Amino acid sequence: MSADPQLSIGLTSFAASDPGDWAPLVNAAVAADEAGFDRLVVSDHVVFGERLDEYGRPEIGGQAGGRQPTGPDGHWLEPLSTLAFLAGQTSNIRIGTNILLAALRRPVVLAKMASTIDVLSNGRLDLGVGVGWQREEYDAAGLAFEDRGHLLDECLRICQVLWKQDRASYESAHLQFDRIHMMPKPLQAGGVPIWVSGTVNKRVARRLAEFGNGWIPWGDAAADPVSAIRAMGELLSDHGRDIGEMQVVGSLPVRRSGPSIDLPATMGAVPEMAAAGVTDFRVMMRVPPTRDEAADVLTPLVAAFKAAAGGT
Repeated sequence: MSADPQLSIGLTSFAASDPGDWAPLVNAAVAADEAGFDRLVVSDHVVFGERLDEYGRPEIGGQAGGRQPTGPDGHWLEPLSTLAFLAGQTSNIRIGTNILLAALRRPVVLAKMASTIDVLSNGRLDLGVGVGWQREEYDAAGLAFEDRGHLLDECLRICQVLWKQDRASYESAHLQFDRIHMMPKPLQAGGVPIWVSGTVNKRVARRLAEFGNGWIPWGDAAADPVSAIRAMGELLSDHGRDIGEMQVVGSLPVRRSGPSIDLPATMGAVPEMAAAGVTDFRVMMRVPPTRDEAADVLTPLVAAFKAAAGGT
């Protein structure tokens, strides 16, 4: 397996209305860092249209039965800016996106931003990427929603060229450059790790094989990671890749007993998921607003996870 089991947390970097103060986000990040979480991730939306029910359509990238957590006027912090800020507030925890709509950013600028954050964070950045589900975001960026898969692939190729080549050259039907210098390079050898989000299908498998350090299952694959990892592994083998050499995200639902977290129930699934190939156990939860309250919740969660994962 590619890595020892790790525990990550999705932080809430959005609000249905103006929260007036984003200190709880910072407090959660610092508390997760001090508690020993391996990774924190934040989400991405640049703009919204008004057809939020599209989120429930898996055929365009949504999730069956899913519901967008805010209305069109929800406040969503831009994730790379947010991670740059949180990098300066933390010391050890890895920072990442879940997921970044990378194609909405000009590739050369994204490559520079990610490299900068990686250098300033001492090599702690991960980029989780996907195509998204909302046409209006591509419309507002002047991009074709129907081309979103191709746009993402080209964006990632350009980033990797700029990260890896001292005198970078690239040529496609849409973009050409030659002898381009971009410094500094990411601190991490090979560039910023890319985690590809998606369901089990040939397009995602090809993207994961070409770019992926990790896979973020989506939709049905996220609901049944054990079966999904097996199926994705078969598709990846056609591209000469072994899913056992990749990081794989699995959702770890937080179980409660009254107001408190039921730690044994929450961690009960860890050994089976780890045996199936999950390496990144991701909790998505509301964290108390103050740093001390957050620490009181998150520190025992980490300890329970380490105990549950210790025998995997």
